[in-house]
Amino acid sequence: MANTYTQLHIQFVFAVKYREALIQPVWKDKLHQYITGIFQENRHKMLQINSMPDHIHILAGIRPHQSISSLIQNVKTESNKWVKAQNFSRHPFAWQEGYGAFSYGKSQVPDVIRYIQNQEAHHQKKSFLEEYRKLLVAFDIEWEEQYIFKELE
Repeated sequence: MANTYTQLHIQFVFAVKYREALIQPVWKDKLHQYITGIFQENRHKMLQINSMPDHIHILAGIRPHQSISSLIQNVKTESNKWVKAQNFSRHPFAWQEGYGAFSYGKSQVPDVIRYIQNQEAHHQKKSFLEEYRKLLVAFDIEWEEQYIFKELE
């Protein structure tokens, strides 16, 4: 076959270091735009992005030319530098080391988009840790609770 055709929909979830509530409403849209630009520069398609003060959700159509770990490392590094250069945060800004990457079929994409769009309402009922645990269980990902929650502390 001469061409490569893929359909890879990945939701990324990662937190601000120590889960500090540093992403402020006055600049979060600019952060989303900047991160969207990084995805586009890497030839991936941003489907939805939203953040809470302590974490971010991204749903993207991913091309297979770049590994997920390479993409997220690039996104975190460049957006971290950008936030610092903009002087948006009075406290040192950094992303946590780890991340979640969850794949979805095309039929699930509209539900995931709505889920990401409604983060503010969702987090009135559930904390980030409860949400993250639910994702790990839903995807049947083996994890050790003491390790996950130690990393997120």
